[in-house]
Amino acid sequence: MPKQKTHKGAAKRFDVTGSGKIRFRKSWQNHRRRKSDQNLRLLGRMQVVPSSELSHLRQALSYCK
Repeated sequence: MPKQKTHKGAAKRFDVTGSGKIRFRKSWQNHRRRKSDQNLRLLGRMQVVPSSELSHLRQALSYCK
């Protein structure tokens, strides 16, 4: 059976924490002219992937835990 390859597009967009959570950066950060400072601070934070998407992303990242 061949090995599972890592999806390189997903590997560039998602980070795996030490506890096994998968984090991603939010969109809508470009063209910031009309966004408030509070909105930009919230967009700059990393967000945890919901549990409904975890199995699909772990397979794409070739991550088993």
